Amino acid sequence: MNVRSRWLMISIGLGILLNPLNSSMVSVAIPRLQNVFHLDYTGVSWIIFSFYIASSIAQPIMGKASDLFGRRKIFLTGLVVAFIASLLAPLSPNFTWLIVFRIMQAIGTSMMVAVGMALVRIHITEKQATALSILSIFLSGAAAIGPFIGGVIIHWWGWSAIFFINIPFVLVSFLLSWRNIPKDKPSSSVSRGLSLRKWFDLIDASGILLFTVGLVALLASLLSAKSSGHISLGNVIALLIGLALLGAFIRHELRATSPFIPLRTFAKYPAMTWVNVEFMLVNVLYYSLFFGLPSYLQMVRHVSEFQTGILMLSLGLSSLVTSPIAGRWIDKSGPGPALLVSAILMTFGSVWLVTLNQTSPVISVCFALAAFGISNGLNNVGMQAALFQSSPQEIIGVASGLFNTSRYLGTILSSLLIGIVMGGKFNFEGFQVLGIILTVIALSLVFMSRRHQKSGQSHES
Repeated sequence: MNVRSRWLMISIGLGILLNPLNSSMVSVAIPRLQNVFHLDYTGVSWIIFSFYIASSIAQPIMGKASDLFGRRKIFLTGLVVAFIASLLAPLSPNFTWLIVFRIMQAIGTSMMVAVGMALVRIHITEKQATALSILSIFLSGAAAIGPFIGGVIIHWWGWSAIFFINIPFVLVSFLLSWRNIPKDKPSSSVSRGLSLRKWFDLIDASGILLFTVGLVALLASLLSAKSSGHISLGNVIALLIGLALLGAFIRHELRATSPFIPLRTFAKYPAMTWVNVEFMLVNVLYYSLFFGLPSYLQMVRHVSEFQTGILMLSLGLSSLVTSPIAGRWIDKSGPGPALLVSAILMTFGSVWLVTLNQTSPVISVCFALAAFGISNGLNNVGMQAALFQSSPQEIIGVASGLFNTSRYLGTILSSLLIGIVMGGKFNFEGFQVLGIILTVIALSLVFMSRRHQKSGQSHES
């Protein structure tokens, strides 16, 4: 890799790490935000929901936009949007405005993630696999150390610092990207003039609207009912509206020429569908721990943000150390054995959470964190390998997009699960119930992982 390629990698890497960094740092900030804005746990959880819903919608849209308007332009615009959001979020007069800027931040950082891999594939022709693996380190590394960084800076400078910390990354990435990302021309359709209606059809604006409003209505109804402790007429109406809109979304996607989520692909390739279902459940487990444990440590065990960040570091480090080892193992033995071990480790970690009591040494949570961290390292490689094994080569691009959608759905469901279990207040009893639910999900993954072993054996024969 020559010097120009290295600088291009650094330029892109500093931009794409902002999405996972900002999605992970907030896990330690939830108790502080709850106190600052006088919210219950259900209310403050929208800081998580908003980011992931916006990211899940923005990334495929911005991927299509980059094909039309140019990848360099979309990447630089994303940096500008992220800069403005990071500057304004700490100045939010109330929680509603903080959510608005959080959504804006998700859109800006998603613009960079959506085109970062494409920029590498187009402009780095030698040692491309190495370049892509380096980008993966930026993404996974930022997610892994996010809680640690968040814990340290919140402890010393307050919750607003988790937004201000983005500014130096954005400025350096913008200067380097302006210099190192080659200019590209917009597509011929844009040059000729793409009508607004055609653009809406291309991104499936109707499908996105149905999906977003339906999902938000469904989440709001479920969380509101749990938080208030009773089911009101408003909850029922919101629930019915959400279900109706999601039903209309499914019907629309089956008919759309350029669907936001190509549902017909799931029906056509059942093996790939099972991989996506399993990946969604894996993310429900991982992110339930990722977002739930910091709140448990701070609200139940009264551990400081700084100490919480230190403890959460064992999760990220275990994952980072395991990933390269997992790659060599899976290349040799296939994804089946690694995914089985991963499911067993998640079961152990979930059971360990159930055994904790209010007098257990705080350091003992590191056993569960290490188990989930190692399993995450195995899953990062194993689930991707299982996807490639189950997906026909001609649809691998669509399959990768659906794979990311499954990740976001799992993350959103994890936040919903925590909100429903905890209701208005995070407490020890709710945390134990959460551990039991996670144990059941982990055990189901143990049985599901056997499918990959059988699939691997059939491929060998």
